[in-house]
Amino acid sequence: VQLVESGGGSVEAGGSLTLPCTASRSTYNTYCMGWFRQRPGEAREVVAAIDNTGTTLYADSLKGRVTISRDNSEKSLYLQMNNMEADDTAIYYCAADASGRPVGSVTCPHILYWGQGTQVTVS
Repeated sequence: VQLVESGGGSVEAGGSLTLPCTASRSTYNTYCMGWFRQRPGEAREVVAAIDNTGTTLYADSLKGRVTISRDNSEKSLYLQMNNMEADDTAIYYCAADASGRPVGSVTCPHILYWGQGTQVTVS
């Protein structure tokens, strides 16, 4: 499964940004999908996840500011971020769990595939 993120760039604090991710496989609609980020000097962390039933999960620190969604007909995943802060500066990664399992308590339970990442800078 190939995943390609786009939409990264620079945004002013308080602004909004939507990141798309496109998958290569036609079976995308069965996947649990997740967004992760890696801030400078820190480990990769969960942002949000959505499974094939539409069930979503968000990192507690980001609830209310981010929305994950998917368009199965376009094999696409989205992350909308609002009221952005300098602390949101990170590389954002799209990830896929092709096992068909539902989203777990933290993120998709069996992530195997990652995109290359897209840089988001908030100033």
